[in-house]
Amino acid sequence: MLADKNEARTSLEELGEFGLIKHLTKGFSIHQESTLKGIGDDAAILDFKDSKAVVSTDLLIEGVHFDLSYMPLKHLGYKAVVVNLSDIYAMNAMATQITVSLAVSNRFPLEALEEFYSGVAAACKVYGVDLIGGDTTSSTKGMLISITAIGQAVEKDIVYRNGAKENDLLVVTGDLGGAYLGLQVLERENEVFKVNPGNQPDLEPYAYLVERQLKPEARKDVVELLEKLEVSPTAMIDISDGLSSEILHLCGQSEVGCNLYEDKIPLDPTVISTSEEFKMDSTMIALSGGEDYELLFTIDQNDFPKIKGNPSLTVIGHMCEKAEGAHLVARDSSKIPLKAQGWNSF
Repeated sequence: MLADKNEARTSLEELGEFGLIKHLTKGFSIHQESTLKGIGDDAAILDFKDSKAVVSTDLLIEGVHFDLSYMPLKHLGYKAVVVNLSDIYAMNAMATQITVSLAVSNRFPLEALEEFYSGVAAACKVYGVDLIGGDTTSSTKGMLISITAIGQAVEKDIVYRNGAKENDLLVVTGDLGGAYLGLQVLERENEVFKVNPGNQPDLEPYAYLVERQLKPEARKDVVELLEKLEVSPTAMIDISDGLSSEILHLCGQSEVGCNLYEDKIPLDPTVISTSEEFKMDSTMIALSGGEDYELLFTIDQNDFPKIKGNPSLTVIGHMCEKAEGAHLVARDSSKIPLKAQGWNSF
């Protein structure tokens, strides 16, 4: 959140653009061998030698993607990095560098941006990536964040969305729906706070859900796990817009159908209980909630023994002929067509 009105506030105008960049990035050091030159020149220089570069970028807008009334700036910095790294891991690649560009209005003092960059620094440390550049400018519309993530992979290891085959197994990491419900809890408590600012919310019962929303983690560990298990996914995507949307992306790119089994979708117990509290269907939340940043991938059936029983991985369905379409197989065995009802900023 923004610095308290009684706290010291340093105007960004005092530092100027280059002074601001130098101030915010002075604590960042270089750890990747591929980073030949980071911040401080006209451009960064990278050397990946025999591997391929993988690049992804995301734009986050205040009021569209985040609300600073309940999103602490440190958490926002961390999350902004993580959601970009997730796209790199979804290619079965390793993230190595990021650039961060920021536009802010004059309501943001230097201290607020220091908080944001402390979150960026924490994510860089956890995931072992270098901050190698970016840009800062002014905004008339609050805060805008653009982050580019760069990674590397050997060409044979890169996994696209279009490699799924009929009879491949559909696998997901972790559990689903928590981030969306965390958002519902935060928005509900924010409305209560507006009516009665003296009422402090008790978020302890929802700690897991709130963390899934405010501080998600990208599944670098799963990319490392699959390499260790000698499992090569045939297609892969990260779950940012909801399970059904991502399955339909895989089906469309790979020209296959899919049977997703409702009783196999992994749900944390707090997702189930909080869904009931909000009078929502937990399956629909998993299908359409989004922002879980888990990995969804397909594997050849011959690889099933390698992942069987692994607590990080759940087989939730299988791919079929394109003509069959993509369906949710409900608990009563009825088949319901999957629809892309996840997050859409437009």
